Amino acid sequence: MQKSPEEVWNNCLKIFKDNVNLQSYKTWFEPIKPIKIENKNLTIQVPSQFFYEWLEEHFVTLLRKTIKREMGEDAGLEYQIVVDTGNGSNPQTINYPGNRSSGTYINEVNMPLKLGTSIKNPFVIPGIKKVHIDPQLNPSYNFESFVEGECNRLARSAGYAVADNPGGTAFNPLVLYGGVGLGKTHLAQAIGNMIKVRFSSKTVLYVASEKFASQFYEAVQKNSVNDFIHFYQLIDVLILDDIQFFAKKEKTQDILFSIFNHLHQCKKQLILTSDRAPKDLEGIEDRLLSRFKWGLAADLQVPDFETRVAILEKKMYSDGIEFPKEVVEFIAYNIKSNVRELEGALISLIAQSSLNKKEVDIDLAKKIVKNFVKNISKEISIDFIQNTVCEYFDVPVDILKEKTRKRAIVQARQLSMYLSKSLTKNSLKVIGKHFGGRDHSTVIHSCQAIQNLMDTDSVFKEQVSDIKKKIQLSI
Repeated sequence: MQKSPEEVWNNCLKIFKDNVNLQSYKTWFEPIKPIKIENKNLTIQVPSQFFYEWLEEHFVTLLRKTIKREMGEDAGLEYQIVVDTGNGSNPQTINYPGNRSSGTYINEVNMPLKLGTSIKNPFVIPGIKKVHIDPQLNPSYNFESFVEGECNRLARSAGYAVADNPGGTAFNPLVLYGGVGLGKTHLAQAIGNMIKVRFSSKTVLYVASEKFASQFYEAVQKNSVNDFIHFYQLIDVLILDDIQFFAKKEKTQDILFSIFNHLHQCKKQLILTSDRAPKDLEGIEDRLLSRFKWGLAADLQVPDFETRVAILEKKMYSDGIEFPKEVVEFIAYNIKSNVRELEGALISLIAQSSLNKKEVDIDLAKKIVKNFVKNISKEISIDFIQNTVCEYFDVPVDILKEKTRKRAIVQARQLSMYLSKSLTKNSLKVIGKHFGGRDHSTVIHSCQAIQNLMDTDSVFKEQVSDIKKKIQLSI
């Protein structure tokens, strides 16, 4: 009996999950929907052309091997790409074969999107030339000062592609979204600054959404709405920051809708930032939301430890200062919410050291970090050790208490017990209780197993040392 597309794909997902990191799995595999199996070909639906290209470029080998493993050596993969028509009707689709690296890739099918009513450009008149427009960009916001990490790699790559070919990629609009202080404005302006360098003739403008709205209200009062529209129609690259502030501003949304249509139709580039994904924006008209989804929505996530360290080191290098490595790591371990607070802590540390003529050490760093973090653990707990180990090896912490014999889980559990014994004052019995009620003999066996592994595996010993350092610096 032939398996259903859902059964085949669910089996594939289990393999993908074991072979890629959790963030990549959630970003690139969870959104995929199995559609059908026909002539030994599995058809899957992906959200966009860019999504398809990324899978084929970065995961084609894994996809090919997994499909063949589940369906046989002669199995194949095809993609179905959703195309939003923008007029409220059902989305259209385009089919592509998989494994373009093997030579089966066909050229793209051009399918025009319905953009709604076009706006005639009033500046296409003999003798009228573009006036100089200040881009309102901060020159310090550039790609060189933007630290790349797993948390922002997709957004940065897409931004670089846009800067290299504004208005000529599938990323139009490019929507950058994420929480406060994660670098949305920095990246958006970095794109603008690079475009100004590479394409000096292009008119670039950065404007905050609240500024855009206030300009529109002023234009209404002065009866100069047409001038307002005409001005924005001049822009080649429009960067709108914090579009969530357009919520419930119906008249402003109407004007933006018209400007958006015109710029997009003329292949001008739009770059938008938001504190949430377009699908989660409330108080925005559906027709405008539909247009926000035409291009690419790329999220900027909270940076991981390595990226936070890199951000601090980049900041110190640009300021010409140097701090002990353990101080930098301590700040990076404890301030995790956003980049803005991370840099703020570094500036405070510099100020305290300079004004009070104190040496920069761990004690001073702890005093500074207290102003940014509400609670810094004073004592290492078993729960904290479990969370740190599981985060390091990318395994769910709840599984440590279950009766599973998977090697990765067993090793994480044994290492957590080993560190709990060496870093806390808890008894073996108490430690065992934190791991699903296991007895003290299991804890002893686990500690011995970890010690033996450390004695024979230098790489594992280094990993244990790294985790132990993480725990100790976080108190």
